[in-house]
Amino acid sequence: MKGRFRFFPKASIGTYLIAMAVATALPIFALVALLLAQLEDNQRSILRRETAQDATALARSIDRQLQDMATTLRLLSNSPELESNDFASFHARTETSLRADNLYVLAVDENGQQLLNTRRDYGEPLGKAGNLPSIEAAIKSGRIEASDVFMGRTSGEFVYNVTMPMQAGRVRALIITQNARDLAKLVTTEGLPNDWSAAVIDQSGHVVASAGATNIGFGQPFNPSILPSLVSSSGVYENKQVLPRAMLGYAQIPGWSWKAVIWGPVATAQASILTTWRFLIIGGLALMLVAILAAYVVARQVRTTIRSIAEMANRMGEGHIVAPIETSVIEANQVAVALSNASFDRSQTEDRLHFVMNELVHRTKNLLTLVQAMMRQVAKRADSVEAYQAAVADRLEGLSRSIDLLTSEQWAGASLRRVIDIHFKSFPQATEQAEVLGKDFTLKPDVVQNFGLVLHELATNSVKYGALSVPHGRVRLSWRDAQDETRKEPLILFTWEERDGPHTRAPEGSGFGTTIIKNHAAAAFSGTVEIEFRPEGFYWTLTAPRRSFERA
Repeated sequence: MKGRFRFFPKASIGTYLIAMAVATALPIFALVALLLAQLEDNQRSILRRETAQDATALARSIDRQLQDMATTLRLLSNSPELESNDFASFHARTETSLRADNLYVLAVDENGQQLLNTRRDYGEPLGKAGNLPSIEAAIKSGRIEASDVFMGRTSGEFVYNVTMPMQAGRVRALIITQNARDLAKLVTTEGLPNDWSAAVIDQSGHVVASAGATNIGFGQPFNPSILPSLVSSSGVYENKQVLPRAMLGYAQIPGWSWKAVIWGPVATAQASILTTWRFLIIGGLALMLVAILAAYVVARQVRTTIRSIAEMANRMGEGHIVAPIETSVIEANQVAVALSNASFDRSQTEDRLHFVMNELVHRTKNLLTLVQAMMRQVAKRADSVEAYQAAVADRLEGLSRSIDLLTSEQWAGASLRRVIDIHFKSFPQATEQAEVLGKDFTLKPDVVQNFGLVLHELATNSVKYGALSVPHGRVRLSWRDAQDETRKEPLILFTWEERDGPHTRAPEGSGFGTTIIKNHAAAAFSGTVEIEFRPEGFYWTLTAPRRSFERA
């Protein structure tokens, strides 16, 4: 017993209850923490996906603006005033139509000299256009391009150009320009978490327009340590080494050299998870303290109850009759009542024990008498010690099967079918070659032993000399109700019939097997036995009162 409980030291029930409360609470907290961590990871994945989607949505919004400007340039390039170099008429019509959208048109020659600028009245002296490298790049590529953000000479604030190269005429490039401040109206943080920002970045890494908590000024460089990582057409960048952790989603504006970016602190987007974590920690500690306090109170009550029950048990062990005690624990009251009843029932239990012992002695004597009779019969006809030992061992094995069956049924008898099955298991061929017919009923305990002994002898003789000794032999064991005018009580007729076996003939002498299946069977069941050695096989019948077999 010491080895079994070596991992559990001796301690009071209060200590164990408190330990149980803590041991119960900790796995629950661990499980909840694991679930919250998994939820945090899932929300992180959702946040990454939504961040990339928001960046793509911003990129599409800016792309529509740039495409509208490119479409306007294509329409203006086909103006008849432009083809006829009527710049004054072109200036007047264009300046009026684009004024509401805060868009301005420039026309430059191959040297970058402005031929017109709708920001200025027509006829005013104009110099060369600003940001000439972007104009030259568009002319060289032969397609419409958006410039980097730059400080406009005429407007005095940051602007950007959308340039369309021209193939003929004085005008070498047609440009629509807009203040970066007007483009910023399209950059919004609506729908983003608090403290998040959005921006449009040009090809050189400068901010064209931005909005949100980190409102970067026009033309300011974006974080140069992040830009080299934004190489895909779209994606999410997350720097896990820097605290507080931030997430950035980006998307290339299709067909243009600009990028749209969305960024902000992860903690802000997952504020609900952090709140839940804090609630879990504080609430868990509070619940654990309450559980420990409750365990202590319960332990005191249970300890008092257990001591009262132990005192009852000690007095009962001393031979006293004890009265039940009343406690606040229902189960303890039940134990107290049980102990009180046990003190009253002790004498009855002792009487019952004496009865069981006497019954055991009686059954043992009957069993020994049966074994002695069997050994005497076998000894009379044994030719050698070896034959005697084999015969006794075989009969004892059959008898032990009956005893095992009775023991499993607590010596209350057993069904006839089970008795037959358990004895046929000793003879494998009987399973295939024997046929059992009859309505099952329950046998008396002594009948289980005696009838099992008879069955074992019948099967043993058949295996040695009869139908079960050859593969094609057959045995039929059957029983049915019978009537006899000389007897005024119900009878039962058992029949053991063999066929297709070796030729049979009556033995010269009467052996132990014949004694068992004839004399013993007739005496044990108060019946009559008939044996015939027919040409087709051995034939045995037992007719006896049904009361000799059936348990009442």
